[in-house]
Amino acid sequence: MTLTGALWPRPTRGLPPPRTRLFEVEAGTSLLAKCHWQADPRNHPALAIVHGLEGSADSGYVRGLAASAFRAGFNVVRLNQRNCGGSERLTPTLYNSGMSDDYRAVLFELIERDRLREVFFAGYSMGGNLVLKMAGELGGKSPAELRGVCGVCPTIDLEMCVRALESRGNWLYEANFVFGLKRRLRRKNRLCPEKFIFRRSALRNLRTVRGFDELVTAPSFGYASAAEYYAMASAARTMEQIKVPTLILTAKDDPFVPFAQFEAANVRSNACITLVGTDCGGHCSFIADGQGSKRYWAEERIVEFCLHRANAQAQARG
Repeated sequence: MTLTGALWPRPTRGLPPPRTRLFEVEAGTSLLAKCHWQADPRNHPALAIVHGLEGSADSGYVRGLAASAFRAGFNVVRLNQRNCGGSERLTPTLYNSGMSDDYRAVLFELIERDRLREVFFAGYSMGGNLVLKMAGELGGKSPAELRGVCGVCPTIDLEMCVRALESRGNWLYEANFVFGLKRRLRRKNRLCPEKFIFRRSALRNLRTVRGFDELVTAPSFGYASAAEYYAMASAARTMEQIKVPTLILTAKDDPFVPFAQFEAANVRSNACITLVGTDCGGHCSFIADGQGSKRYWAEERIVEFCLHRANAQAQARG
């Protein structure tokens, strides 16, 4: 199902052409977003969507969720992580799984500049880790406008996920990730040769995500090792502090996001978190028997969850 979900095109009926926008998340760094605004944006909730490792705002699952959310009345902000979606020139850095401050900056810009009263975040895989980590770090200081967070197959324990990825049956997935990471680094190195100093022979011989993180990610961001990076960047460290309604959708047959990570992080002990673990669904796929948008179960559940929270807020105001 993982492969089918990646290859099967999502329907995007009703999704208008996007407006491009830059969110400045720190000095000298902006995220490139593709936005779909309702006619009167301030009177509609907004859903910001974050893609996974080596994806982009144009990934099929992002566009599929965007279409479903827009039809349901949401403003939609499709975010590219740093360097993704052709945005390498917008930042001097790479990206990594711990950069949750980027999404906090987006959240506060939507509140303060756009005056949106209801904002939701949804993230897939690595993006799920990022938005859940953001929610945990905000903790009890979450702004009232942050109405909910959703994670689909989130990699909340990076060590466990990388270990699962290294299993023999996952060689195809890992090879694909490593190919993309190396290609991105070479593009970045051409733009900023003074920033990324590494032995080309060592990069050429890399075969694993852990090896890439040891050689490139950890030293680029001041971590002593890949192990330290995994420990510090994992949302599992902050799950107990989440104070906003949160939905986690995951599949017990996900090849490289072990269900055990949610038990280890004591996710069920937080009453703000709803954890749904299906027997099948693969990695971020969840293909159902329905037709059209109904075929993509996770996208429909996210929209339902956010609509329920948005309706509850509307009733409270009423």
